[in-house]
Amino acid sequence: MVTGPIQQPSTVVAAARPPARQHRPTHLGDIHALARALAAPAGEPRWRERLITRLDPVRQGFAEHVRVTEGPTGFYAELLHHAPRLDRGVRLLTREHAAIATAITALQHVAELPGVPDEELCGRAGQLLRALHRHRQRGADLLWEAYEADLGGET
Repeated sequence: MVTGPIQQPSTVVAAARPPARQHRPTHLGDIHALARALAAPAGEPRWRERLITRLDPVRQGFAEHVRVTEGPTGFYAELLHHAPRLDRGVRLLTREHAAIATAITALQHVAELPGVPDEELCGRAGQLLRALHRHRQRGADLLWEAYEADLGGET
């Protein structure tokens, strides 16, 4: 006969869920909105204005991404704690942060200058979108390698 409350076994949720599964980029929708603005014909009225408007949320979302991932308590630190072998990949992603932030700022500046051809803005915005896509893919690949790849013997 059992008396008293039944105790549930404790679980360690944080260990089972890697940092990327706890945090999903919130700025993906903003990136898609920028891509849609870029896909519109450049000759449309207010095309440049829409491009500039869609760029600011991308800048803010990317700044938040950098804040959450970098630093001693960021996701990259957690990732390296779990898989120190990925240091080179984390350093690459961190360097990309600076390059992408610079590209966003430069595109905003150029888009606000009168007389800059729409073709130049399209080219720069396309390069930015490709850089963001590559960065997201590299981050996903690194997380897969850290948490899903079975290297045998590594805990």
